[in-house]
Order: sequence, then structure tokens, then C-alpha cells
Amino acid sequence: MIDIERTVIDGRLAEAPEVTLAVSARYGHFTAMQVRQGRVRGLDRHLDRLDRATEELFGRPLDRGLVVDSIRSALGLDRRPAVAPDASVRVYVCEVARLHVLVTAKPPVEVATTPRSLKSVRYQRFLPHVKHLGGFPQGYLGRKVQAEGFDEALLTADDGVISEGSITNLGCFDGTRVIWPDAPMLHGITMQLMEAGLTQAGVPYESRVLRVADLADFETVFLTNSHGVVAVGQVDDLTLKVDEAAMGRLIGYFEGMPWEEIHHS
Repeated sequence: MIDIERTVIDGRLAEAPEVTLAVSARYGHFTAMQVRQGRVRGLDRHLDRLDRATEELFGRPLDRGLVVDSIRSALGLDRRPAVAPDASVRVYVCEVARLHVLVTAKPPVEVATTPRSLKSVRYQRFLPHVKHLGGFPQGYLGRKVQAEGFDEALLTADDGVISEGSITNLGCFDGTRVIWPDAPMLHGITMQLMEAGLTQAGVPYESRVLRVADLADFETVFLTNSHGVVAVGQVDDLTLKVDEAAMGRLIGYFEGMPWEEIHHS
């Protein structure tokens, strides 16, 4: 397990002064992943996300090889004998004078095991399809609702239409199919992996306009992010059903996706 934070910049382990690059970078994007025994789920999906956003934000392709090398270096996978750690990894593509790839490796985070409570807030992210560095509003809202006793903020438009959580995607299961919000949002990697698992299992999914009041109609409501999949038990003052069997199936669709070695594709 990674027990200290390591930072790699452009494939090289960073010295302490260089870590300030992460603080000074204000324009860029990132992806987050959980690594177990040196492996990650959906590596190509993470690289594709970074590639698309780099093209959109900087007008140039991503050096995927540099990204993989930087992840391996941050995890110690390039050492001999190689280690195979558990860790939380973030990959940033940012601009400080020039384009950089910055990777941090920290101790791993496990998904919560108890249903989460959400508080709805009116906020929509700018460029919601990009996991960009402009995360101050989400961080502020997340801290604010936690101070009020909730676990996560649920972002809605002015008309109450749900889009996503501050750091999560929200999904609903009606016993037959999964329903995602039909709204501008980030198509998260865990959400993508769950969709792949649903397809393999022959379970349909679709997008639909959702408001908080609609959530009570579902067998279970859940969140996905890089930590995994967890049930939602409350939104505002609305108590939701949590079908344990259904949640077990949903978690299984995601966890059935394979762990992959971190190497060049």
C-alpha cells in the first residue's frame, strides 16, 4: 500500500519544490482511479478521457506513453524488484508555462459501505463533460452540505432537474433497468464500467429527466465514482428505499469488470 504521497512530473519523481506545480496549475484536467496490486479498472477509458480533454482544452494529442510511464513511476512499478501497491492515483494534464503530466499516488480509499445522504443544491458545472481543474465550487458545496450532516451534494438546475453529484454520478434502478439523469454531466469512468457490465448482463440502461421527488419511485438509488458504487438512503428530507439484493447486483456489474496491468496499450 502507498503510505505516503508521491508526485511524478513528466515521468520523473518530483522534488519538494516542484510539487508547487500542482498548486500553481489553474488550467487543465484530470482523472482519478483506484489501484489494487498495481492494477486498475478501465485504464484505456482513463487514457481516452485524458486524450479527448487534452485535444479539447489544448488543441493537441496526449502523450499516452508519458502518462503510463508517470503512473508506473508514481506507484514504483518501474523499480526492480517491482512493487504492486494499492493506491489512489490522480493524473493531471495542466499548463504552467508549458504542458505537463503530473501524477500523484496516495493511500487507497475504499468505497463507503452504508447508504449515503445527499442534499440538493442548485449548481451546474462549466464544461460538465470535462473533468477539469475548476473544482472550487464543487469543493465548497461538498464541504457545506457535509457541515449540515450530509455526505454529498446533488447538483440540480434551477428547475430542479438532477445532473450529478459534486464528485459522483447518480443512477437509479427500477428492478429492470438503470436510469441515469438526462442532463449535462460528466460521463464518469465507473459509470462507463457499470454500463459495460450492464450490457454484458443484458440489463438495459437509459437516460431520463429526473427530479428529487422522482427518486422515491425506484427500488434503489446509487452513486458511482472512482471509489466504487454505493447506495443512497436519503436526499434532502426524502428517505429512499434501499433494496440490498438490487444493490448487490449493481455493485456486481461494476466489480465484474477486470483489473488491468498498467502498461502501454
